[in-house]
Amino acid sequence: MNRHLGTLLKKDLVLFTRDRFYFLITVLGIVMYIIMYFVMPSTLEETLKLGIYAPGIPEVESIDAALALEEGVDLKVFNSIEELWEAVNKNQYSAGIALPDNFMGMLAQGETPKVTLFFAAATPEELKIAVTTMVNEMASMAANQEIVVEMQTEVLGRDMMGNQVPWRNRLLPALIIFILGTEIMSLASLIATELEQKTIRALLATPLKLNQLLSEKALLGISMAFLQVLLFSLIVGALAHQALITILVLIAGCIMVTGLGFLVAAMSRDLMGVTAWGMVAMIIFVIPAIGGIIPGLLADWAKVIPSYHLTEAIIQLMNYKAGFSTVSGNILIMLGWSLVFGIIGVITLRRRYLWASGN
Repeated sequence: MNRHLGTLLKKDLVLFTRDRFYFLITVLGIVMYIIMYFVMPSTLEETLKLGIYAPGIPEVESIDAALALEEGVDLKVFNSIEELWEAVNKNQYSAGIALPDNFMGMLAQGETPKVTLFFAAATPEELKIAVTTMVNEMASMAANQEIVVEMQTEVLGRDMMGNQVPWRNRLLPALIIFILGTEIMSLASLIATELEQKTIRALLATPLKLNQLLSEKALLGISMAFLQVLLFSLIVGALAHQALITILVLIAGCIMVTGLGFLVAAMSRDLMGVTAWGMVAMIIFVIPAIGGIIPGLLADWAKVIPSYHLTEAIIQLMNYKAGFSTVSGNILIMLGWSLVFGIIGVITLRRRYLWASGN
């Protein structure tokens, strides 16, 4: 069996290199993703963009104009607290200040008003302190005496306090997902070529068993995907923390995309079908990775996409220095999805192989 396995692997690797389209997008893709990673900024540029809801305080317009003259400060007055919340939730503003309706009256009566502060998930702790101080100073100036306002803080999305992530590191999980997504189509293309050219008949005419052929395809898919993401991770330094656990997560992801590659190949009648179904699978596969770039952007429904757990595990390991206990659940779920994809794909492929071989 080892001799047969080696021969099959060599044959498929030759076929892969002869397929100019998928070979080129694989090689050029990795090069492009590496370049993209290094050209992204490695540091953060914080801009103070504030929104404020201040009913009954016309003076806030003059504050807006004054702050507009300050470099790096952008203050916008909102007409409703709902609009302010939505703007901060969409990361259009780093922070929002919502004053109560009777803010000035409470100050005049010596009461302590309750101010609600909205912060985007990526807002640094220093900015939160600065906004809190600014609100207290505004209240003290309005009341002509020192006042400490009661604050209610709400962080919209993932709270990244003390864990600010540069843009290149936010992009890192998405680049790995893109590499694995390309491998879905590459593996499916190899299988479809074998079926379309009917070389399966010659293969099964030998002592080779169908189970051995399917095992070789699985090994090939996992190996090719893993070597690509491992090379990329080594070059960009993604294995600097918890290297063994990160490799385990990548292997689980490679197994998952291999199962998905089987499924795409089983659903495709020819190479055009592989491209069509492969693009659909890749677009869906990438959605959670795009959401990981901007915290709070991803909707809850996207968590049902299998690649969400791969994205989440990569983010936790590479950006937040998490341990095995944090990502173990994601690994188990990925392996579960791999089993589902693999079983459905293998069952369907067995039938297509047998039909193509005339058995």
